[in-house]
Amino acid sequence: MIPVKGYAGAKVAVLGLGRSGLATARALIAGGAEPLLWDDSPEARDKAEAEGFTLTDLSRANAFDGVTCLITSPGIPHLYPTPNRILARALEAGVPVDNDIGLFFRSFATSDWEDFETMPRVVCVTGSNGKSTTTALIHHILEVAGRPVQMAGNIGKGVLSIDPAQDGEVVVLELSSYQTDLARALTPDVAVFTNLSPDHLDRHHGMGGYFAAKRRLFSEGGPDRAVIGVDEVEGQFLANQMGMGPQDDRVIRISSGQKLDQFGWSVFARKGFLSEWRKGRQVASIDLREVSGLPGAHNHQNACAAYAACRALGIAPKMIEGAFGSFAGLPHRSQLVGERGGVRFVNDSKATNVDSAAKALQAFPRIRWIAGGMGKDGGIAALQPHLGAVVKAYLIGHSARDFALQLGETPHEICETMAQAVARAAAEAEAGEVVLLAPAAASFDQYPNFEKRGEDFVAQVKALTGG
Repeated sequence: MIPVKGYAGAKVAVLGLGRSGLATARALIAGGAEPLLWDDSPEARDKAEAEGFTLTDLSRANAFDGVTCLITSPGIPHLYPTPNRILARALEAGVPVDNDIGLFFRSFATSDWEDFETMPRVVCVTGSNGKSTTTALIHHILEVAGRPVQMAGNIGKGVLSIDPAQDGEVVVLELSSYQTDLARALTPDVAVFTNLSPDHLDRHHGMGGYFAAKRRLFSEGGPDRAVIGVDEVEGQFLANQMGMGPQDDRVIRISSGQKLDQFGWSVFARKGFLSEWRKGRQVASIDLREVSGLPGAHNHQNACAAYAACRALGIAPKMIEGAFGSFAGLPHRSQLVGERGGVRFVNDSKATNVDSAAKALQAFPRIRWIAGGMGKDGGIAALQPHLGAVVKAYLIGHSARDFALQLGETPHEICETMAQAVARAAAEAEAGEVVLLAPAAASFDQYPNFEKRGEDFVAQVKALTGG
């Protein structure tokens, strides 16, 4: 645990008692603060009380009298589309609002660091797609390299639940826009921006607000190194803002598809090969085509981001290359879960929007595609240019029939359930094809979350393959 600094003897309100909220409460107590806990959910309140916490109804009049700060969970809106009613009261009262990420950056460094030979470092990863894979890959590379490392944030533990730093340790954090938008302190040593595509636009009042939330990771504290994907104009703009010129190697530009040989430091993937360039010459190259845990161009971009971050930490190219080979990938993200008769089964349940589904559909040459669920605005019409590899689509869930109307000439079948879709796709698939779950939709019509949907897919595949 990271004891929170700066609030000893103070009352600190905590709104939202999920994983991060309870971890925040424990860390506040460890730092000598008095946390005042509340959640609108009776179930969350019961869980907190079962752990021994005392609850304070923050919705009552004068609830913020004497309160030094309000710490809110990332899922609670603080501005758009409408501020949570309790959070709005704090804003009206002038009570500072922060989150656990801000507390972490205020509290991570300790006097013990004066005796360390190598200062601990913090690597933060944000972006629209690939954050989790990039974060996990950086963590894996550092583990293989023998560096002490912890992973937290939007993946793994809550940030205040990790252990105090060891000599030379690296903490790798995945941060969502909800987290970067509100944190009052953001001072990573290495900051990574993977890419940007429309998401959470209601929460950020449009694309500009969404990008601004991501950009705060780079503008608030000024990282020593900025690893920035430049395949969208927002990334190009951010790289331009962070650097003093094209040869400024504090900015490492990354790309999946562009050749970036004119900059001071860049890492890019083309035709399955990762290249590192510094000051006009290539210094390393890695063949990514046979790295089973990183299939497709989108994962090659993740590989570039992780490679660049680890190079900024001093890890050698050969060490990184070896670690790529042993990376198993993350559950529900281009996860190979079985094989039968030359047919591979891939679980990409995390592909909940059109952009991430498009990336999955470009990763394999012949696809039996399982899609559907609770469709988002526009359905899958934008996927038309990416359906060339789809042999047939097997549609499930609430939006199955709506999706069918947007498939054009692509063969398809309404299957309703995951069990029926997997069975039909497996029966019709031929050697060399991939049965791919990439729903392009939310899961809430049939499952509580994308993880449970992916687990159902895996269970159906295991039943077929005997795995």
